[in-house]
Amino acid sequence: MADRSLRGMRLGSQSLQSEEGVVFSPRIVARYRADDGSTFEVTFSEDAEVPENWTSPKSGKDGVLLEADGSPVVQEQVETKAPRTHWDMLLERRTRAELEELLEERLTYLRERRGKKQTIAS
Repeated sequence: MADRSLRGMRLGSQSLQSEEGVVFSPRIVARYRADDGSTFEVTFSEDAEVPENWTSPKSGKDGVLLEADGSPVVQEQVETKAPRTHWDMLLERRTRAELEELLEERLTYLRERRGKKQTIAS
């Protein structure tokens, strides 16, 4: 028995499944052009929405989607709303006069409190 070598298969390196009977989903190839003029291709599913911008996997630069004739796709200008700040939301709830009155009340309260601590400490 020592004469015979054990035969086996390398685990994890080869698959016993075949691609027989497998139907791949339809795909499309989108071409992009980076700012430096280099082009790259990205494969998408046929029913996926192809984005107008994509980052190149090699250079890391953003590319613009190209038409079939090689011209860039005309991008739709979407009007974006400016993000609302805390100040904008505050002005929606109160008038400027009310805010100034509240500020004066808080400053008076803080000044009185600070004055009491100074008299205790001295």
